[in-house]
Amino acid sequence: MTTWHDYVQATSRLPEWPYPLRFGKVKEVVSDVLVIGGGVAGCRAAISAAQNGATVALAERGNAKRSGAGGSGVDHWHGACTNPCSRVTPEDYTRAVFDSAHGYTSGPVRYISTREGWDTLQEAERLGVQIRDVGDEFKGADFRDDESKLMFAYDYLNRHILRIWGFNIKPAIFREMQRLKVDIHNRVVITSLLTENGIQGNRVVGATGVNTRTGEFLVFHAKAIVISTGSAGRLWSFVPELTASSSMSDMNNCGVGLAIGWEAGAEFACMEQTMPGRLSGFGYAPYSMANAHNTYHGTPIVDANGKEVPWVDGSGNELKSVAERFLPGPKQKFILGDGIGLASYNEEYRNNSLAPDLPERIRKGEFTLPLYADMSRLPEAERRVIFNMMLTNEGKTRVPIFDTFTRAGFDPEADMLQAPVMLPQGYAHSNFWGAGVNAPANIRAQSGGGFLVDWNLRTSLEGLYAAGGAPLFGGGCHGESHTTGRYAGRQAALYARGAAVAKPDKDQIQRELCRAQAPLAKPRDGIGWKEINYAIARIMQDYCGAYKNEQTLNAGLRLMQDLRETELQAAYASNPHELGRLLECHSLISVGELIMHASLSRKASSRHLDFYRLDYPELDPHEWAMLLPIKQLGGQAMIRELSLNHHLEAPYNGDYEQNYRQHCGL
Repeated sequence: MTTWHDYVQATSRLPEWPYPLRFGKVKEVVSDVLVIGGGVAGCRAAISAAQNGATVALAERGNAKRSGAGGSGVDHWHGACTNPCSRVTPEDYTRAVFDSAHGYTSGPVRYISTREGWDTLQEAERLGVQIRDVGDEFKGADFRDDESKLMFAYDYLNRHILRIWGFNIKPAIFREMQRLKVDIHNRVVITSLLTENGIQGNRVVGATGVNTRTGEFLVFHAKAIVISTGSAGRLWSFVPELTASSSMSDMNNCGVGLAIGWEAGAEFACMEQTMPGRLSGFGYAPYSMANAHNTYHGTPIVDANGKEVPWVDGSGNELKSVAERFLPGPKQKFILGDGIGLASYNEEYRNNSLAPDLPERIRKGEFTLPLYADMSRLPEAERRVIFNMMLTNEGKTRVPIFDTFTRAGFDPEADMLQAPVMLPQGYAHSNFWGAGVNAPANIRAQSGGGFLVDWNLRTSLEGLYAAGGAPLFGGGCHGESHTTGRYAGRQAALYARGAAVAKPDKDQIQRELCRAQAPLAKPRDGIGWKEINYAIARIMQDYCGAYKNEQTLNAGLRLMQDLRETELQAAYASNPHELGRLLECHSLISVGELIMHASLSRKASSRHLDFYRLDYPELDPHEWAMLLPIKQLGGQAMIRELSLNHHLEAPYNGDYEQNYRQHCGL
């Protein structure tokens, strides 16, 4: 097989574009429900909408069979609180997450995720995903219930987090979409939402997009739309020569759903919240290095002399045995577990972990670098479930880590994994392979913010719903993405059933067609999408890093506007792929502007949001303990104040289950 590089070297010329070019051609797609984004949330939304009688179209930037952050698999499922072994109720879980986030998360999203999480997982089981130890491989283990054959992670007492064999979860739900006749459009970058009469803030009635292989322009007509896209992964850091192997996320993510929602006039919450950048290419492949986090939770870590690093419970008490690492401490109600989209946890729900003072003890010479993961010190069942079961099902680890290591002769019973050698502060968190703690302060990542939704997962715009980890405010992780997608698809179908057909505005479509195809006519001696993307990242690094003030944020907004009006207008695209990437740059600029406007609106610093204003250094003053929903109308950012408990206040009532029953559509 000849590769692209082989061809260029042999012929000294670029190959011809391998797909038919359809620039200027317009394709109309009509459905009851349109799903934008074909990750696990989008596929679940499409399935659910179809199950509820709607005709469904789905537009995906890659190939929906394996695309998205969850496309390569998952090894554990959070929030299955109604499984037969769980001792945690959906309300217990929701309040634990809400309290740990100090109110800066979505109560409805968290409750829906835990109330329907087990139902959603059982549906995956019916589609061919293994969620039980059907072969009795781990019979009798502490983490297994021998009656149901379910297996648990993190908290073996309360049993609300399930270990699953999820390597095939995306192909399984993809096949179900095909069976239900979902109209799947792969390789499409969405460029805008269409609104009734073309007016910003009106009901959403469709979307436009470009096929990145043919250049064809698509106009989607729908009564209801579900946005389930990824985060803006290339917003702060763009180094195309490096890969995204250090992250569980997808380098293709550019926040398209957030951008088109912002331009259409939808409302967002907590977009000022960010975290240290992880999608940078500067870390290591997930779980290729020693660590004691997530999949490797409970793994013994030793120093260069074989001295073991102690584990502590959520209150800081040292744990004496391996078994205690998987049980709540005396002051803990239950353990929430890693991977639910929270940066920190209250003491009564905090994960057991390596001693938090490890960096200082390294500085003092108590522990000698490098550190190693020594799985031989684990009980046999724990070692097998971590290395042979979880590692083979988690995203990005089955082939590059497990298969590669095994072929090379790695034996977890006899061999150790080395941790990266870092500055001592790099060991403050048990995840050693990520760039997180050691990331430069000016490289950040989106964290927690997104569309503000109600108990129907409907946004502030009529006809527009949101689901998944990144687009939703308080969205969570893999299992939560499945569950919110399933719920939002059902709600969109129910809305579409009673909604009138509304034709998109022809002028709005024509303007979008002209904008989307303009780069094709630009001179080829100008700049391309990579230069634009790099400029966007530099603006965000310089003017919207970990520390900011009024002057830097306003300067960043001016530079983004200048970039949009000058270099971006002159940038060229020579084929549909480059055109798609350039259109993604439009989205990145919009998301950057949204984040900077949101950052300007919060005139206080917050440890809870990892948000620091140099001109407002006071941390979490009481008067700023609120949400600041933000939307754009007529080019102006509009902000209002909203109680952290708004989801339990009028027009809703103060009970989670009652609100759920009134709105769930079942």
